Amino acid sequence: MRVRIDLMWQRLPFRTQLFLPLGVSFLAALILGGILLQVFATVQLAEENEPARRSTKSIAVALNNTLRASDNPQKTLDAFVRSLDASSDIRFRSIESGPAPSPRDGMRGLQAVPQWFISLLTIPDMEVASPVVIEGRHVGDLVFVPDLSADLFEKWIGFLALTGLVVVLMTITGTIAYAFAGSALRPLHDLGEGLTRMRRGDYTAPIPVGGPPEIRQSCEEANALATTLAQLSQDNRDLLHRLVSLQDDERRDLARELHDELGPLLFSIRAGTIALIGASAPVGNLGNSAEDVLQSVEALQQTNRRILDRLRPLYIEELGLETSVQTLLRNFRKQAPHIGLTAAIDPDLNAIDGPLAQTVYRVIQEALTNVLRHAGASNADVQATVASDALAIEISDDGGGFAEGNVFGRGLTGMHERVRALSGSLSLLRADDRTYVRCRLPVEVTRDAPA
Repeated sequence: MRVRIDLMWQRLPFRTQLFLPLGVSFLAALILGGILLQVFATVQLAEENEPARRSTKSIAVALNNTLRASDNPQKTLDAFVRSLDASSDIRFRSIESGPAPSPRDGMRGLQAVPQWFISLLTIPDMEVASPVVIEGRHVGDLVFVPDLSADLFEKWIGFLALTGLVVVLMTITGTIAYAFAGSALRPLHDLGEGLTRMRRGDYTAPIPVGGPPEIRQSCEEANALATTLAQLSQDNRDLLHRLVSLQDDERRDLARELHDELGPLLFSIRAGTIALIGASAPVGNLGNSAEDVLQSVEALQQTNRRILDRLRPLYIEELGLETSVQTLLRNFRKQAPHIGLTAAIDPDLNAIDGPLAQTVYRVIQEALTNVLRHAGASNADVQATVASDALAIEISDDGGGFAEGNVFGRGLTGMHERVRALSGSLSLLRADDRTYVRCRLPVEVTRDAPA
């Protein structure tokens, strides 16, 4: 239970954690003040009316003495009753009048004090009943019934003052706490946003330094960390770029070797086989064997051309990127006539060359290869556009998608490294029953990158 409460408390916002104890403290102070007011009000009311109670007893003694000495006690008593002021707290109650009124009966007309406040107070029993005797006969009582309206109004004003003081203190304290929380949370919010940007790989925008010294120090350390990470990220991109360049150089050399060495040999074997077939009549199974050799050589030549195309499409530099991509799309349609392929290729791609052109071509090539081999799609779409300083590529298909936890395969992982080397981004996502490969590359940066 305690662990659950701690977890709930930790999930509360900082302002709630700050204001909740303050509010509870002020509410407790108000309740305690009300309890103390109720306790001391009873004692105070009793002490304030004690002299009047003693006076009532003294007046009753003097009245009885006067009645004993009077020739007409009843007339004297009537004259005494008529002399009592209507606003006086002393009353004469005859035997026939019934019980004395309660002190609360005189407060029912008190409009300034709410009835609920009066009900909360414990009003002491301050009634004094002194017997009045005429010729040994008990004719009534001289009673003291105080009017507590003024006293209760005083207590009500005190309660309002206490409540107002608590409200004013709570408002002032809450305003100060809110301002303090704002001044403390703003730098923390900026620090959190800065760390989020750093986690996403954006190290350019510095975190504003402000707030208390501890938070300022954290912001400064985070900015220093961002500078270090930015340098490391740049070094990593430079290293990836060099690796990609070395990889392209190796592929170019290997492609040249295959083209210059293996290509002529295959052509020579093919030419010799054709000459062999045409120069002599077939003897037994020799003709069939020659035909098989010819077919194998032609298959090797096609395989060699595909390998050369994947190692390094040399015609990009000659024909341009847009034309090369269109050729790649035509070859895809020939290989997969069962897949409906739509494409929108920006002609401005021909203005791009170097590592950027190689990367764009290979991203499209690898994505289409995955569509052909693994997607089981019935249609696919390729879009490549150039807008000001960025190049956007999107390849989508309606196939079965990818397994969870296996976002990038081997081919796309290599493409991801190439894209990172050019300060770009490559993502794979599933939405609306389609699989999307999206790539974004900065044009100006990569144009200036060394080949």
